[in-house]
Amino acid sequence: MDPSPGLIRFTEVVARDDFALDQAALLIGAWDYPERDVEIYRDQLDSIATFVAPEVARATGGIGRARAISDCLFERLGFCGNTDDYYDPRNSFLADVLDRRTGIPISLSVLYLEVSRRVGVLAQGVNFPGHFLVRVAIEDAWLFVDPFAAGRALTPADLEHLLRKTTTPDAVLEPSVIAAASKKQILARMLVNLAGIYGRHGDLVRSLDVLERLAVLEPSNPRIARDLAQLRERVDGLN
Repeated sequence: MDPSPGLIRFTEVVARDDFALDQAALLIGAWDYPERDVEIYRDQLDSIATFVAPEVARATGGIGRARAISDCLFERLGFCGNTDDYYDPRNSFLADVLDRRTGIPISLSVLYLEVSRRVGVLAQGVNFPGHFLVRVAIEDAWLFVDPFAAGRALTPADLEHLLRKTTTPDAVLEPSVIAAASKKQILARMLVNLAGIYGRHGDLVRSLDVLERLAVLEPSNPRIARDLAQLRERVDGLN
């Protein structure tokens, strides 16, 4: 089976040493929207950043800049966490998040990261267990932000409470839990979320689309390679 144009494009983008996160994230979901113009949505991100930039410029200190970004995105522009239909696959498609102004923690975090980058604020994704977060540089420390909760700032006690809620009641907040996630880790987590959604619905074809992209991100992962081979056999059997 020949690779789809969407898979080819995704492979080309993430092969670059310092690929653009927004571009790669916008290519997730190409299996449902093969004709979608990614650059239109990158222009939308530029426009959002243009709207946010003056507020960031007027803000004082790192906390003020982070709050300005959150206020613009979630209060003034109306982006929000989709609590009504959390497992809708569109919540993981950045283009749909921009169109519908709703998403899940990781897609809203990518939005926050890409706007922050455009306005000159250092922000990084945090691969927190069960609930993706963002950390923003504030002078000599990091401010942890939850884009799913309208950009709420999290204290260490909040982080520990969230960790125990999403893992085990006796979990301890270790530095590794709040470390920065790489771009490939962010994309992989978006894809793993989708794999779970499609798997629950028995959607083999879209599960294959997801697994093919995970294999691009982690080509030396033997489990992904094995699962991909098995899934290809099952999908071929449907034809």
